[in-house]
Amino acid sequence: MELKTLRRSIDAVDNQLLDLFNQRMRYVQQVGELKNTTGAPIYRPEREQEILRRLKERNRATGGLLSDRAIEALFLELFAVARNFELPEQIAFLGPEASFTHQAAESKFGALGSYISIGSIKGVFREVDRGQAKFGVVPIENSFNGIVSDTISCLSDYDLKIVAEVMINIHHVFATRAENIRSVKRIYSKDIAFGQCRQFLEDFGLDEVEQIPVDSTAKAAQLAAGDPEAAAICAEVAARMYALPIFYSNIEDQGNNRTRFFVISDFENSPSGNDKTTILVRLPNRPGALVDFLIDFRDAGIDLTKIKSHIVEGISIFFIECDGHKEDEKIKTIFARHNEAIKFLGSYVKEADDV
Repeated sequence: MELKTLRRSIDAVDNQLLDLFNQRMRYVQQVGELKNTTGAPIYRPEREQEILRRLKERNRATGGLLSDRAIEALFLELFAVARNFELPEQIAFLGPEASFTHQAAESKFGALGSYISIGSIKGVFREVDRGQAKFGVVPIENSFNGIVSDTISCLSDYDLKIVAEVMINIHHVFATRAENIRSVKRIYSKDIAFGQCRQFLEDFGLDEVEQIPVDSTAKAAQLAAGDPEAAAICAEVAARMYALPIFYSNIEDQGNNRTRFFVISDFENSPSGNDKTTILVRLPNRPGALVDFLIDFRDAGIDLTKIKSHIVEGISIFFIECDGHKEDEKIKTIFARHNEAIKFLGSYVKEADDV
């Protein structure tokens, strides 16, 4: 078959896709109108998970060429466009733009989402609690630096729910306007990023160069873009945003550096069949209190996936996660037995076992 013929065939398929996309959006508008009358939330992660699971199964059964990741990439962006058709909603994230949290937000809500950059984790919670934003995106833990204390404190203080989790692989680049690496006199980055790239700095003789910590790697890129003797350790998207030439990519010491983020809002999810539940637990100060609490999970056959202790306003609490949804009978029994000790934070679609 000739190239022109193949291209005409592709054009014809594109026309069909456009017509089908528009047809889908007309249905989406009708769904949005129904939700507006009932006050139901526009974003339903469990429904999106159900669609993706069905499409992946269909693709495998019919011998489709698309991989599972390709299906997710295509349809998650389509879901994001559809949400804006139903009802455009504000998404607050821990800024600035081009930060890893911004990337996590876009991975969940798409490039067309209406985003608000907020300067602190508490600020994100506050804006969602006030209704200025429908959703908030905040970091909860990093595979090397552990739990984010500010997020735990805010989960304790605010009556908001976790509705989704997002995993982002953290990769850093070394970017500069300097003519060569030897001309670099200053390096900007977030303090954590310097630590994550220590081996690279030593290998290239940059460990003696002045290191200037800033609030975010995106801010580092912005500062380095205006200084020909400076460099930034930042995300690739930040370097490109500020037209900062990238000298080296993936400079982090460990290749399995990941950060987990929570999406918070003011509603609860329905079960999806593949859920994770997160709680905060305050136990009485007596010997064996934690052991007794955990034994109930064991006896109920509930798989605990995370237990972390944390101090909030001088009081020791436990950040605990388990497989399942709060509506599962086994979990409902635990909640009823320990109602006064448990603060339910959310049940949501499980993206990964851990960072």
